[in-house]
Amino acid sequence: MDAVKPFDLLSTVEYGGCSAKLPARKLSEALADLPKTPHPNLLVDIETHDDAGVYRINDELALIQTTDFFPPVCSNPFEFGQIAAANALSDIYAMGGEVLTALNIVAFPAKLPLDILKEILRGGTEKVIEAGGVIMGGHTIVDDIPKYGLAVTGTVHPKKVITNSAAKPRNTLILTKPIGAGIIMAGKRIEEVENTHYETVLESMKHLNKEGARIMQKYGVICATDITGFGLLGHALKLAMGSIVTLRINSIQVPLFDGALKLVEMGCIPGACFRNLDYVENHCSFEESLGYNHKMLMLDAQTSGGLLICCPKGKEIEMVKELIDSGFPTSAIIGEVVKKEAKYISVF
Repeated sequence: MDAVKPFDLLSTVEYGGCSAKLPARKLSEALADLPKTPHPNLLVDIETHDDAGVYRINDELALIQTTDFFPPVCSNPFEFGQIAAANALSDIYAMGGEVLTALNIVAFPAKLPLDILKEILRGGTEKVIEAGGVIMGGHTIVDDIPKYGLAVTGTVHPKKVITNSAAKPRNTLILTKPIGAGIIMAGKRIEEVENTHYETVLESMKHLNKEGARIMQKYGVICATDITGFGLLGHALKLAMGSIVTLRINSIQVPLFDGALKLVEMGCIPGACFRNLDYVENHCSFEESLGYNHKMLMLDAQTSGGLLICCPKGKEIEMVKELIDSGFPTSAIIGEVVKKEAKYISVF
């Protein structure tokens, strides 16, 4: 196969990856008045803004359904396909499931060479195969800005569904990947990031959360979410609201991508951080000693980010060790779940 002529996909977009999400506050407003569709077999719907929907087929099988797509998050078409697919597949893993099938979702400019689209699709296909799933087809439209993602179906036992609304006081909070990916990608755009830091973020975004799902099931986890466009605090807030608890997060323990803090100190702060702050600030308390830069990092939009896991008390040390041994080397305990306080999130 002839090599594709280098083309920087980042030159086509203003917002890439999950930073292109509709702001959380606007999304909540848009969904607020939609008619409810209750059904006895609908185990998880949009009520708690979970990562995917779950529909029970029988006593042994439930289907997980989700979709995710976005504009380019990186320069290389093949890597963009890999990352977009890994990001879409992550919702299945956040629910504790296994991937079954996927459909491609494509928007592609007529002016770009088709070889670029082929590379995007090749990258996505590689990740679906790695996940153990099959691509059954897809849908394409012409658009000025390229976009790619998947509609994914997965499976899970109806009694082993992991949701974002089942956190319990005394659960330990574990995060499986570093944060700061959006900031690193912003640094790449302005050519202020070290290439090794950029490559590290790319590898993390390509890395499937598949083993994380397996380990969560092994340790009896019933509550988790993945960290994407609303940042660590935005997704933590959805989890806390859904569970009616407070999450206490130790900012010092939150793993960061190398180079991210330096970029924030330089003033490289993506707009998504401020949109996420608008969503969470009325529901979060921040200790006065917490610096502005660390606050921005915890609001940074992630793409194909890690899992935020509510681990049963007493299992956290063993679980973190197994996560580290299974391809998540920066996995860390970052806080705990407590009874509902005045605010849903307490950062110290």
